Amino acid sequence: MKILAIETSCDDTCVALIEVVGKKQAKLNILSNVVSSQNEIHQKYGGVYPTLAKREHQRNLPLVLKKALKKTSQSKIDASANSASTLSNNQRIDLIAVTVGPGLEPCLWVGINFAKELARDWNLPIIPVNHIEGHIFANWLMPISSNAKRKTQNAKKQKIEFPAMCLIVSGGHTQLILMKDFGKYKILGETRDDAAGECFDKTARILELGYPGGPAIAAKAAEFPIPLPDFACERSRRRAGNFQFPIKLPRPMIFQKNYDFSFSGLKTAVLYEIRKKGRKSKKFVQLMAAEIQQAIIDVLIHKTLKAAKDYQVKTIILGGGVAANQELRKQFLQRIKKEKLSLKFQVPDFKLCTDNAAMIGITGYFLWLKNKSKNLENIKADANLRM
Repeated sequence: MKILAIETSCDDTCVALIEVVGKKQAKLNILSNVVSSQNEIHQKYGGVYPTLAKREHQRNLPLVLKKALKKTSQSKIDASANSASTLSNNQRIDLIAVTVGPGLEPCLWVGINFAKELARDWNLPIIPVNHIEGHIFANWLMPISSNAKRKTQNAKKQKIEFPAMCLIVSGGHTQLILMKDFGKYKILGETRDDAAGECFDKTARILELGYPGGPAIAAKAAEFPIPLPDFACERSRRRAGNFQFPIKLPRPMIFQKNYDFSFSGLKTAVLYEIRKKGRKSKKFVQLMAAEIQQAIIDVLIHKTLKAAKDYQVKTIILGGGVAANQELRKQFLQRIKKEKLSLKFQVPDFKLCTDNAAMIGITGYFLWLKNKSKNLENIKADANLRM
């Protein structure tokens, strides 16, 4: 079967086509996975401007759909900004999956209405997908091969053992979710204010590093000449050669006996530190970026490993845009090795960490197996949708 997936929860317009071959040992192929980013448009705002994002989704969706289908050698398609696309005779799609939340409600509705129009025109069932669940299921996909003659990719099903601890960390979400099995979730903790990715964005804006903040902070931190430790927390601040790190930021809630997060105070501490130091020299910005990144990493790793031990899970799963951070990945593995934990560590390919429709398509497939399709009238946007 072939699944057309649509994702418009924030500022990326995403369409993918997923092929599922077989039943018991299903083989998953990403036929196409197209993402149209709005980063350049929102840079001057230092974050996503919802009304503008909605307008861009409306303009881009037909174009992105046409490109996604063309990548699958199914190029005979009529698409315009004012009408849904029409499949040619040699095309076959069996199911449509669309993100319904959480996210920015105006943006969600653009994708939902577009998916409904296609479902009516093509007489197809439609599956509503939770965006957070999509980030989890991105771990069952592999990146598209760059040297294949057919632009397809064999996504082998990962041998992820349950129970698993899922850390979903992005610009809008920071959650620890216990995954007992497919579709069986329990939220253990989440941010009480800013998400980790939001903290990256806001502190990058304070440092005038641009948007999105995560990659900007990471790039600037990488310029810092003193290597970071294999892990760090309140009692481990020193860098190589007994060098005392000159900037000390808090690790909010790191030792509290819960699984919640808070990053608003970290952002405020950065602002106060800058006011105290005055002029932002190149070295100061490098040091600050390194400490911001390390503070966020320390909290994420400590809280996740605490939950993993408490619930005796077999796998740690990462998802969301911040999961693409190389230092976070590296230090997670270092901590697991250092503490000699019998845990598998699973994180998606870099291209599948950020918002994309392939993860929505694979999630839609698992939901379809459980007969989770709905009538068009019952599919609505829910900006605060829970797992």
